[in-house]
Amino acid sequence: MTLPKRPLGSTGFHATVLGIGDLADRAVPFEQCVATVRRAMDYGLNLIDTAPGYENGYSEAIVGAALRGRREGMFVIDKIDELDQPVGPQVDASLKALGLDGVDLFVFHDVSEPGRWNELARPGGGMEQLGRAVRAGKARFRGLSSHHPEVLRLALESGLCDVVMFPLGPVCDDRYREEILPLARRKGVGTVCFKTFGAGKLLGDTTGYNRPLEARPRGKFSSGGRETAGEPVLPRLTVAECLHYTLTLEPDVALLGLSFPNEQDAAFAALADFRPLSPAQQESIRRRAAAAIEGKGPCWWNPVSSCA
Repeated sequence: MTLPKRPLGSTGFHATVLGIGDLADRAVPFEQCVATVRRAMDYGLNLIDTAPGYENGYSEAIVGAALRGRREGMFVIDKIDELDQPVGPQVDASLKALGLDGVDLFVFHDVSEPGRWNELARPGGGMEQLGRAVRAGKARFRGLSSHHPEVLRLALESGLCDVVMFPLGPVCDDRYREEILPLARRKGVGTVCFKTFGAGKLLGDTTGYNRPLEARPRGKFSSGGRETAGEPVLPRLTVAECLHYTLTLEPDVALLGLSFPNEQDAAFAALADFRPLSPAQQESIRRRAAAAIEGKGPCWWNPVSSCA
């Protein structure tokens, strides 16, 4: 299958519509994690994301090993985790961990307060420091990831970002879809989006990232749940429904955490079967997603959560 690609904003890079998100798991052997990354690369995915804070450096080590001998043609994203610390040493530490001379994009990680963005954007602030790293050849582009539409609006209007990363899925704040994505397109800024599966909440009974529910809510299953052997099975969506929803909105890249071959295969099958959803179908998925996430804890990727 030839994977569809889209221009990543004005970077000049044509990215596959699916990207390889963080898949570091210290419960999984290192070489197995590396092989899983390379399996996604073998399928054709050409954008990969990591951060120093993902599993305390395990992710950067995995990505660096997976890219060894295969760097060409891959768009590599890394992050600045410590927002109030000098940028240069963090860039150098990440490049050393990856074993690379440079990456394609460094973004400030989880900038989710307008005041924090203003600090980064001021003269001499983090964005200017990151600009020096770009001029030194340690990155080609700069940007941020955020869980706040207002921060993203400010960043896009500043003209300082080449790429922005933000949530986009069936249980994400409407402003990401209705305001931020169109604004990024108008500005020629690349969009790499995550939370397609609501941190896994839409696919299973978890508070996020496979953490089990401590207590199952009861008496709230009129939206599709059923009872089995006394244990409620909460409403769920399928991989295809979630992915088709996000792909219909047309971000440049939908970034997925494809940690195991079976998860990869489900995503690849959904991509092969993709047809854009109608507005009515999108609204139906949003309604069902709201039911599927009920009782599974807060949606921390939305600035004001209604998913408590």
